[in-house]
Amino acid sequence: MEKFDFNKHKLKAIEAYQKEQPKYEILANSIRKILAPALSLKNINIHKLESRSKEIESFAKKAAKPSEDNPEAPKYPDPLNEITDLAGVRIITFLPKDLTTIDTCIQEEFDVKEKTDKSEQLEEQGKFGYKSIHYLIQLKQDRTKLTEYRELQGLTAEIQARTILQHAWAEMEHDIQYKSSTTIPSSIKRRFIALAGMLEIADREFQAIQDEDLETRKIADKNIQTGNFSDVEITPKALKSYLDKKFSPDQRMTEFSYEFLAKQLRKIGFENFKQIDDCITGYDSTQISRILWGSKQGQILRFEDTLLASMGENFQLLHPWGEQDWFRDRVSRCLKDLKKNRILPKNYSPLAE
Repeated sequence: MEKFDFNKHKLKAIEAYQKEQPKYEILANSIRKILAPALSLKNINIHKLESRSKEIESFAKKAAKPSEDNPEAPKYPDPLNEITDLAGVRIITFLPKDLTTIDTCIQEEFDVKEKTDKSEQLEEQGKFGYKSIHYLIQLKQDRTKLTEYRELQGLTAEIQARTILQHAWAEMEHDIQYKSSTTIPSSIKRRFIALAGMLEIADREFQAIQDEDLETRKIADKNIQTGNFSDVEITPKALKSYLDKKFSPDQRMTEFSYEFLAKQLRKIGFENFKQIDDCITGYDSTQISRILWGSKQGQILRFEDTLLASMGENFQLLHPWGEQDWFRDRVSRCLKDLKKNRILPKNYSPLAE
């Protein structure tokens, strides 16, 4: 029986793929362009979304692989139709829960021919590894009816979805290039298994931290809305909720503004919103703003001026800028203007509580 010519098989496959590669490059780019806005609409925080057509050299190497069942025969008798990752898209996200939403997005946007959980596959093969979900997809018929997608009808692409820690594992795995758990020293195998477990725990912990953070924010917002200020720690998000409630929302304010102000309040000595509320209660921020500036100012400036009116000289003494001449002069000038208009300080200090 004549021996199979793997080199001839590879060269024939390369010739066929070179003609089709530009089409698969268009397919990969099209899938990425479809996914980008779809994922954004679902509010998924993506680390990276990348696409590529398979390189000629990589395709040739795969096309020339012998069959695992029969080393004298090729694994892919018809490489162009049997190798399914000629167009590839990779979605790298931060948290495991995002993978569920990504799955929904892929199912909605594409015709999913196959979905494979690589961790389950590795377990069945007796190998060790880390999770990664792979999809074989085609564009839906209603999309391939459009002119720009017509030539892509029936073509298959692979989408990989994984967390950033899963991606780190996959890259290391690729560099070491193990084939099975028996081809590497047992000491390295043990370390691989330990690392896979650590990464899975880290993924779960990151998810648990985010879940707890979201729950804490919900509770803080609820407490602020119901006036239960003593249980709310001063954070940028909670500060925005408090100021929106007390001074009305102001879309001109940025996240940085609330982050900066929250730090300043903690340096002054405030620990919770009950202290802040006790401090400013009884003062009219709009009246104070008109006295000091001649008109109603923005949310944060009105709040800071109300703190100044209530704390009096303590505002300058406890403030992190209190030693700067320009700041002392400003506080002194503002207090004089307020006293002229019969706005007297309570000399409030959070440190006295």
